[in-house]
Amino acid sequence: MEKQKLLINGERLKQTVEEFADFGRTENNGVTRLALSEVDIKVRDHFKSVCEELGMTVKWDDMGSMYATLEGIDNDKPPVVVGSHLDSVEKGGRFDGVLGVLTGLEIVRTLVENNIKPQVPVVVANITNEEGARFEPSMMASGVMSGRFDKGAMLKSTDKHGVTFEEALKVSGYEGSKENRLKEAEAFLELHVEQGPVLENGSIDIGVVECVVGMCCYEIEVIGDSDHAGTTPMPMRKDALFAANNLINEIREKMSKLDSDLVYTIGRMNVSPNIHTVIPNKVVFTIEARHKEAATISQVEDIIQGLSESVGKEKCEVTATKLWDRDTVWFSDKLVNSLEESCKSLNYSYKRMPSGAGHDAQFIATYLPAAMIFVPSVNGKSHAEDELTSWEDCEKGVNVVLQTVLDMTTS
Repeated sequence: MEKQKLLINGERLKQTVEEFADFGRTENNGVTRLALSEVDIKVRDHFKSVCEELGMTVKWDDMGSMYATLEGIDNDKPPVVVGSHLDSVEKGGRFDGVLGVLTGLEIVRTLVENNIKPQVPVVVANITNEEGARFEPSMMASGVMSGRFDKGAMLKSTDKHGVTFEEALKVSGYEGSKENRLKEAEAFLELHVEQGPVLENGSIDIGVVECVVGMCCYEIEVIGDSDHAGTTPMPMRKDALFAANNLINEIREKMSKLDSDLVYTIGRMNVSPNIHTVIPNKVVFTIEARHKEAATISQVEDIIQGLSESVGKEKCEVTATKLWDRDTVWFSDKLVNSLEESCKSLNYSYKRMPSGAGHDAQFIATYLPAAMIFVPSVNGKSHAEDELTSWEDCEKGVNVVLQTVLDMTTS
């Protein structure tokens, strides 16, 4: 059978997605499956069971990440890994994360039913706590694997009930050995729903992801004076909220003149004393910006750091403090090109694009060859119960990854 003619079973994929959605399905057909919760443990058990039925061996590491391995002809060579995460946010969707894991499962099913033994092992991975919805931060396990996060600090992370990640991991039965961590691979491939509107708006089948964009996040503090709202003349006020409003308008005006791919958000704002009869004396808000080019992020930071000179007539004090940043992570050129060729061979439309959101693949890409593809999200929805990707688009995405896996593992 010619490799390019081998396709997955789309109906089986659909049934499997719905089957896994039963673990934590909400009344509105979403999913709540927080990391290492009772329902997450149940879906892990199910994942382990279906993999073992295919003749795969399943191991897990010291952060609970799972690796189901289909043996190859030469098992001493690094594997091709396909995966994502099974945990969700509160009242999330049926596709976010889990579709990437089930991509690997469906690929293995396709190989097995066609009696294809790969040259190297094929691993299906479930990476622990990508969402960070129960235990912060997000992408916890891949952050530990890549050296981005300190394991000791991560084990101490607590949920809203005071349970630590370490305690939950021990109870789960999925605390494994550090030796089982993903240390080498010929490729790490992750399929994910786009979580944005670009592909659907362009009627494009596949997003071939080139990078996860860099970003910076600042906290802006504006200090004024509190006085009575009814007795203080306007020219004599030091109104922190009016000053903050002026700064936000300035941020938007200046940043809109930078690259059109730049996105920026005022995500949090606190006003003090937050009483309708009192002039605000303090406002704190955040500004974050994301772009793939470091030079553009640098321009953003110049704008933010210049805000203290821009309070004008409000006569307030402004301080800008960087909370954190990250550099753009570029995926393997070889793998990105391979995924692009797979789209071409299947006659699927595609677009090379960056990812504005973070994914496990970005941390893994810092020490192993990695790449991603996106499939369209209806109305750009994700992290919500009405998250939806058409079954046809799901099938196309998995076929693209299958083609790439075949190209890498069969002669």
